[in-house]
Amino acid sequence: MISINSLAQVRVDAKISCKSVAITGEGIVPLPQTETPGRLQTELMSRGLRMTHQRRIILSIVETAKQHLDASQILRHARKLDPGIDRVTVYRTLNLLKRHGLIDELDLMHLEGEKHFYERRPQRDHIHMACLRCGKIAEFESDLFDRLKGQIQRECRFHIVVTRLEVGGYCAQCRTSSAARELPA
Repeated sequence: MISINSLAQVRVDAKISCKSVAITGEGIVPLPQTETPGRLQTELMSRGLRMTHQRRIILSIVETAKQHLDASQILRHARKLDPGIDRVTVYRTLNLLKRHGLIDELDLMHLEGEKHFYERRPQRDHIHMACLRCGKIAEFESDLFDRLKGQIQRECRFHIVVTRLEVGGYCAQCRTSSAARELPA
């Protein structure tokens, strides 16, 4: 059984990476520029899937996004390139990409109601930290998180296929601002 004490005993000198970015009124969060243009199309074609003009446009938008996008934002961008693209095509393409493990769907602490965001499947799992006051999203990567997943697999004899972890709290800026008096401890 994994306990909090066993987690606390793990050395804390793990490599830690935290990218903090502001979320806009549309719920947009910058993403790292790691995607190779055309990779999603190549992946789907190698699996025998047909590439329509509209699907290529949607894939290009997902690949080149500098932030997490929701389906309506993807549709808006796609219609700038082809006004004939409809909502159904966007959702079907997103579902296809999810089924093939090429993107992840996130709700990010329901900061924007029931809105879901999409991000390219990262090379490394990470934790989303959402500020409940300003909406800032930080992505946190750590060797400690990787070791925890390994410990879960070993001790629970559970094969992990997908991990999603998000935490809600208050960012340093909100905690030190004059509005900090309004925040719970």
